[in-house]
Amino acid sequence: MSNFSSVIVSVPATTANIGPGFDCLGAALSLYNRFIFSSVEAEPGTVSITALGDEADRVQLDADNLVYRAFVHLYQELNQPVPAVQVEIQLGVPLARGLGSSATAIVGGLVGANALLDFPLNRQAVMQMAIALEGHPDNVVPALVGGCCLAATDSNLAWEICDIPWSDRIAPVVAIPDFELSTTEARRVLPATYSRADAIFNTAHLGLLVRGLEMGNPAWLQAALQDRIHQPYRQALIPGYGAVQVAAIAAGAYGLVISGAGPTLLALAAIDNADNVRDAIAQAWSQENTKAVVKVLKLDRAGASVQML
Repeated sequence: MSNFSSVIVSVPATTANIGPGFDCLGAALSLYNRFIFSSVEAEPGTVSITALGDEADRVQLDADNLVYRAFVHLYQELNQPVPAVQVEIQLGVPLARGLGSSATAIVGGLVGANALLDFPLNRQAVMQMAIALEGHPDNVVPALVGGCCLAATDSNLAWEICDIPWSDRIAPVVAIPDFELSTTEARRVLPATYSRADAIFNTAHLGLLVRGLEMGNPAWLQAALQDRIHQPYRQALIPGYGAVQVAAIAAGAYGLVISGAGPTLLALAAIDNADNVRDAIAQAWSQENTKAVVKVLKLDRAGASVQML
């Protein structure tokens, strides 16, 4: 146990896939969940959890809470006794909307436990643990390290993480509707196999996207955000998708994609045109009788941060 009585962990939201980067590409965004872990005088292994913010009433407040499960996991992996702890969750990332809320919980729990243990694990070790808990890297990696990240396995199936440069001229615009879409349902509609042509299409467009993000090249981005692996099958699960896409592109967005499994939509736009894109998306969804919060965000380049009290 460290000498600190409380640890505050701030973890950014994430957007995964970004068009053709299905299950391998993700980026951290400037929306945050905060987790405060405080040591308390009580029986070891006991926990008290509170939640604040929109949708706080939907957060599980017992030992099955994902933040706490990740917290306990790190202690167990290091063969350390789990201390009594109070956890306060301050919500800033919408739940079950395709913005990586579960990834923030996993990363927050692991980073909080590591901090209270006085940092026995480096960030690489925490990242591998987070990937194992989440089952895939595209959300937890950028949530932990920030920026835009590409994940691939080496010949031994160990994860290699590559930072993808993201031009300061590109603004992410997120459109968050007031309905949910479960990841299970979003995966169920995907085909079991794909044609060679579709595999080649996505390979080419992911390569172009990586270069387009780095250079901020509008023509490259407009072409690169196309996808044939997941978006054609998931669009029908998001009412109003077509109208919002048309409006975003008409307002000058490079393209519109599904954030993670959805239903949040992500548009990429020139930074000086992002407000126009935001307003056009908001109007389009309003005309579809869907309430949505549309925000111009920034790429979070720092990832999870820790403050000791």
